Amino acid sequence: MQTEAERLRQILNAKGVAATIAKTAPRHEPYLELRLGKIKVPLNEAEAFELEVTKDKIILTANSAHGLFNGIQTLNQLIRDNVLVDACHITDWPAYAWRGYMVDVGRNFQSVALLKQQIDKMAQYKLNIFHFHLTEDIAWRLQIPKYPQLTAPEHMLRNKGAYYSVAEMKDLIQYCRDRHITLVPEIDVPGHSAAFTRAMGVEMQSPEGLALVKEIFTHVSETYDVPYIHIGGDEVKITNPEFLPAVTKLLHQLGKKTIGWDPGGNLANNTIRQLWMTEGARQPELKYIESRHLYINHMDPLESVTTIFNLRLGDTDKGTDQVMGATFCVWHDRNVLKEEDVLHMNPAYPAMLAFAERSWQGGGYPGWMTNVNPQAHSQLAAFKYFEDRLLNHQQQYFAGLPFPYAAQTGLNWQLLGPYPNEGDITKAFAPEQKGFKPEKATVSAVGGTVVLRHFWHPLVKGVLENPQENTTWYAYAQFWSEVSGPKKFWIGFNNLSRSYNSDSPAAGTWDNRGSAVYLNGKALEPPVWKRPGQKGNSEIPLLDEGYEFREPTVTQVRQGWNTILVKLPVKAFKGTDWQNPVKWMFTVVPLSEE
Repeated sequence: MQTEAERLRQILNAKGVAATIAKTAPRHEPYLELRLGKIKVPLNEAEAFELEVTKDKIILTANSAHGLFNGIQTLNQLIRDNVLVDACHITDWPAYAWRGYMVDVGRNFQSVALLKQQIDKMAQYKLNIFHFHLTEDIAWRLQIPKYPQLTAPEHMLRNKGAYYSVAEMKDLIQYCRDRHITLVPEIDVPGHSAAFTRAMGVEMQSPEGLALVKEIFTHVSETYDVPYIHIGGDEVKITNPEFLPAVTKLLHQLGKKTIGWDPGGNLANNTIRQLWMTEGARQPELKYIESRHLYINHMDPLESVTTIFNLRLGDTDKGTDQVMGATFCVWHDRNVLKEEDVLHMNPAYPAMLAFAERSWQGGGYPGWMTNVNPQAHSQLAAFKYFEDRLLNHQQQYFAGLPFPYAAQTGLNWQLLGPYPNEGDITKAFAPEQKGFKPEKATVSAVGGTVVLRHFWHPLVKGVLENPQENTTWYAYAQFWSEVSGPKKFWIGFNNLSRSYNSDSPAAGTWDNRGSAVYLNGKALEPPVWKRPGQKGNSEIPLLDEGYEFREPTVTQVRQGWNTILVKLPVKAFKGTDWQNPVKWMFTVVPLSEE
């Protein structure tokens, strides 16, 4: 308890509140007391806490140090102005025991300092699993002292020579443990192993390769005090059916629990499955971690928050004996110019807050939805309440950090269509005519980003129930401005996945679908792209293709009501190739001046 008391003292001192630690409460003075007790809750008792705030005392009671830690995070959020805490009585506990965040450093190395920044934010929002994806085709990032060739620069394709030493790995494990987070290292076998093959000169599934892998896993198990080891196991042709069973058997003998991706290879029944795609029925005798539709590298920033807020993790309202919880993941396959770009180009922190909300509270809504349904009034009200808190936390706790999000629930869209365009995306229809007065639309949407049809339709739902090829839709909305003058906007039409090698837009276009946006009847010019028409290439970093990592569009608005009209033509839903899927969507958001 001393550790948690010291943690709280430091938080209070940072807020300008002088606090000392004592074993007894002072008489006739306000005090804050930490207690270990017995809090009765329906599940996950070890993390539960009870917080009572009155005019003269604050009492935090928990079943364990972890519960006290969670209560301290809540108390920290309640001390909004560093002066007052609202009187309250809270009993709280997590819906899911496993609340994880995954970082892929195999493809793009991240410094220990940047990792610790993310771990600190995880802790602040009570996430408790740091999934550390260490090896890839591009590079092997974990030092194995007996085999220095694994981390030799000549065997890496990016960030050559960048890896984590044994000391750094131990430091990260302890850094997580100090914040009640379990670090789960992933050494991906036998797939995603080209770096191993380059360094060791053998295929991983060969007898020689398996012997080396078993030696490496023995070293990792004996060197690092972690309960779980993730072995990957997906996206590979299994040529040696004994490989994965031999690896998991060894790790279990060494006292480790194993995790593998599902769908994947031939894993043992006592290996936990981490779901990443919908494929087949779940087996009742297995344990699962949910990561389906939690890859934020495929998501637009605004979409990521609504999507994760909507999710029903593991198709359950709370954790079960079978569903342990969930992990959201950042897979940035494309190269980056600097390490911070992974956080600028992927909405890690906004998504983290949405994920923390859903994984702690449980609940959610059936199906995978990109937008909040404006007709589902309770759902919309719940999201508005959440967004208000998210924006408040953005200002309070993420100053100077990448946090690509802007208020979006105030945007109400009327969608007009469909207008058959016969494959001609330049064809104009009635909404573009001067003086057009839109009638009540049959389709409405709320949000800064609206997905008409997802590239994973119908598994992932957009706002159109029955989207048709060779059609044009229009989206119409109004917003109020107190003053006339220049205003910044986020505008985009094809938020490129950071995992596909998608082509950049051609010069003079917003996208390759002929999309357009009009403000008060005036067409807004697309950006002057830095690399117009660039053919997608995993080694060529994105520069300005996403609205969240380029300068906002600046245009004149008038005092009072302003009208936005968005033109959204589409031809075929099948992309030119698998690297260029058609995600029929748009983003238009007036940004606040704060």
